[in-house]
Amino acid sequence: MSALEIALTKLEGAVLAPAGSNLALAEWTAQGSDGDEPLYQAPLHRHAEDEAWYVLTGVLRVRAGDDEVEIGAGGAVVVPGGTPHTYWNPGREPARYLLVMGIRTWQLIQAIHATDDRSPENLRRLFEEHGGTLLE
Repeated sequence: MSALEIALTKLEGAVLAPAGSNLALAEWTAQGSDGDEPLYQAPLHRHAEDEAWYVLTGVLRVRAGDDEVEIGAGGAVVVPGGTPHTYWNPGREPARYLLVMGIRTWQLIQAIHATDDRSPENLRRLFEEHGGTLLE
């Protein structure tokens, strides 16, 4: 795929991770919460790679270390590698966002989505295999 073809790729609901790249760019949707408890998009974890969110519509809340930030449409946040983090949509309406991540993080997400075994033991193993640590 040429650079021009990559630039023309429609991203909605997809991931752009060209062979040889160290970055992946994804557009995803986080469903809203029906109750008071957050519907986490990822468990609390850390990995060596930086990660960034850019909100297209709706709202995301990101926890990084002991801090939490709520970002609305047009807002962005970067979590430095090594920082424990998680995120969720605190609103009732879906939130669309871009996620920029390192390729190992993308490979971890693929491995999680490919397994039917979501036990804590298996998830810890997958995180470790991809350079991360599951903290919850």
